[in-house]
Amino acid sequence: MKQRFSEALGRHEAILAAAICALVIGFAIAAPAFLGAGHLFSILRSMIVIGIMALGLLVVLIAGGVDVSVSATAVASMYVTVVTLTEIGYDGPVIVAFLISAVLGAALGLVNGALVSLFRLPTLIVTLGTLTLYRGALLAFVGTDRLMDLPAQMAELGRASVFVLQSSGGTRAPLHVGVVVLVTLAVALALALRYTGWGRAVYTLGGNEDAARRLGVPIVPVRLSVFAVSGGLAGIAGLMSASLIRAADPFTIVGSELTVLAAVILGGASIAGGRGTVLGTMFGVLLVTLVDSSLVLVGIPTEWKQVFVGVFLLLGVATPAIRRRRMARQRGVVAAA
Repeated sequence: MKQRFSEALGRHEAILAAAICALVIGFAIAAPAFLGAGHLFSILRSMIVIGIMALGLLVVLIAGGVDVSVSATAVASMYVTVVTLTEIGYDGPVIVAFLISAVLGAALGLVNGALVSLFRLPTLIVTLGTLTLYRGALLAFVGTDRLMDLPAQMAELGRASVFVLQSSGGTRAPLHVGVVVLVTLAVALALALRYTGWGRAVYTLGGNEDAARRLGVPIVPVRLSVFAVSGGLAGIAGLMSASLIRAADPFTIVGSELTVLAAVILGGASIAGGRGTVLGTMFGVLLVTLVDSSLVLVGIPTEWKQVFVGVFLLLGVATPAIRRRRMARQRGVVAAA
């Protein structure tokens, strides 16, 4: 029992949870308003778009790749969907809009997967190229206008909430329904990775591609699938972003790919592949969002956001490496004894 407890404390998720608790306490001491329901719900709202993109990027990282085109995929899928539905005067269920955006995102993700599989190029190089390609094609062929007139159901989604807390002073604190969407997608992905053959194939591919091939894992289909999942989730995130700000802006989410990558790596996913969990990723997203959403509240200029993102990215890469070296030294001492 004691050994299991020690192992649990040593898990990356436990370390992240402790860091989040320490930050919450520190922010609450510096600014008591931090613990207000309005601010806490605002943090959860800010997690929605980044969190959905992070789930897709997690799958690619587990499989041994990386996808830095998620932000461009999200914006392109969202903007094309909104332009199309606006042109035809669509006024039906919002789920149709999300399905269209997800399919468009998955198609763009498949382009990444096909380029990687066909030419055997590094995923970083391919997705850096498509990041610029998708963004440039959107601006060149679709347009740069900020569309304020969204389909009615999308605009309604932007105002939808699970429930609203009201203080004695009359202040309202709504919990946006997008939080439920994020949690639902996270649970579904966690179950798929843990209990399906596809999930096991993704981990095996990321752990050792040669071993995966010998075990009969279909390398190309699995690689295509992870990029399709990443693109599809990016499409959902893009449309959710448009609903939240109640506008389709081709410049929104631009540059957020590094924040997403920092959150996923901070959550324990390995650049080398074969490791990562949905829970750790959600903790990473929460930690990054927590800092980003609370800087002004505690009197720190927002310009420091990129500094923190860079620190988080370095910590996410360095911490597991240090732990692995320490464990290797410990095993060496035991073996020598």
